Amino acid sequence: MSSHWISTTDHCRIAWREDGPSDAPPLILSNSLGTNMNVWAAQIEPLARTFRIIQYDTRGHGQSDVLAGATSLDRLGADVIDLADALGLESFSFCGLSLGGMTAQWLGWRAPQRIDKLIIANSSPFMGPPSSWQTRIDTVLEHGMEAVGAAVIERWFTPEFRSDHTRVASILEMLLATQPAGYAACSAAIRDTDMRPCLELIRCPTLVIGGLKDPATPVEHSRALANGIAGAECEMLDAAHLSNIEQASAFTSALTGFLAR
Repeated sequence: MSSHWISTTDHCRIAWREDGPSDAPPLILSNSLGTNMNVWAAQIEPLARTFRIIQYDTRGHGQSDVLAGATSLDRLGADVIDLADALGLESFSFCGLSLGGMTAQWLGWRAPQRIDKLIIANSSPFMGPPSSWQTRIDTVLEHGMEAVGAAVIERWFTPEFRSDHTRVASILEMLLATQPAGYAACSAAIRDTDMRPCLELIRCPTLVIGGLKDPATPVEHSRALANGIAGAECEMLDAAHLSNIEQASAFTSALTGFLAR
């Protein structure tokens, strides 16, 4: 399906597309750092049977604009509200992966009246230390995405999954296609974010999905989210960081089960 664009309040074009019945409950999907909306490919067909699925490319990624300078979690959250407003959505459920999961936390805190249910996947309220993110920013701006590609793939998938070179090659291609300036801008948002004091303010029905073998946002990060958000449920999958790809069926089952409850 071809993409469409909306323009945000700071004049950034955000690419989006939708699947499923237009009158079904809306579910917005938010990609991780270094990917694009295609990261959800395994989830679209089963989810679109029941939901109006809206995917978008986080600014700086995929077909969305890359603006100069760093961005912030406030801006990434506002992009979602701009998208929902443009589509006439008074409320929606939201599933975010990694960086998208940070955006989910922001929405649960800052725009709870717009949220039906939240799914925070392979994410964290604080992905420190900031110095490591600054190093990554400097590396990609100076040397390009190839300089971090191998290390990122190691963190995204278990050794068993990485042995399937064909599948991993397509994901690596998605990563390397990300513009360094866009990757750096969103890395700065992660660098500058600490949602730990805000978790208790999130009141939306929330599911936390984590990976038992995730080195990027380890088990304790998922537990911190689940324990910090009142009433949150938690599902741990046998996967590393991109659990929606590595354990696609289990991820989709956890997501659909939570949304159906």
